[in-house]
Amino acid sequence: MNTVSPDKPPIIQLDSVCLTLMSGAGAVNILRGIDLSVPAGQAVGLVGPSGSGKSSLMAIIAGLEQVTAGGVTIAGHDITNMDEDGLARFRRHHVGIVFQSFHLIPTMTALENVAAPLELAGRADAFGRAAAELAAVGLDRRLGHYPGQLSGGEQQRVALARAMVPRPSLLLADEPTGNLDGATGAEVIDLMFALHDERGTSFLLITHDAGLAGRCDRVLDLSDGKLVGDRATGG
Repeated sequence: MNTVSPDKPPIIQLDSVCLTLMSGAGAVNILRGIDLSVPAGQAVGLVGPSGSGKSSLMAIIAGLEQVTAGGVTIAGHDITNMDEDGLARFRRHHVGIVFQSFHLIPTMTALENVAAPLELAGRADAFGRAAAELAAVGLDRRLGHYPGQLSGGEQQRVALARAMVPRPSLLLADEPTGNLDGATGAEVIDLMFALHDERGTSFLLITHDAGLAGRCDRVLDLSDGKLVGDRATGG
């Protein structure tokens, strides 16, 4: 289901974005002149070979990495030159991230892991909303379980609930099924698309799976730090 909102500003606007990192061998050009506009509500698949710059591009969009040159506007906010505190506040309200590794805090229950970002934001209803979000991903009977007591699929569902509980306008997922078996990964992906459809959340999915990317409204091809393809799909 395409939930694009044409009357809203782009959820992602990148203008001539470059990222150069230093190594022992000298400067390495990771991203080279990326121009990209993504309408609000769109689901986008980002594909490309290992080392093409996919994760670096996601880090730029999330405000986890600063560009060397160019401009980055996300959800109507110019984050190009924001300081670390400003970026942290921005992510807290506007961006949810799901990684291949679950990044759950092992000493906290599922409920506590999901409530954490809301507690940091000073929300009095943090635990109530966290419980509702866990129920939305089918884990209403696992609230008191610790990550070590959960399967890989359940841990990734907790990570998804944590990403979605602040109701971000943009969900970023970097190979979210990489540590899961095929059937479990398919269940997690189905949940992500269901939440995208239900809430109109913009969705950027990094994947090596062309078939999975084809479920998005649009597929971007990245190679050697450049966008080399941009095509609409049947969604």
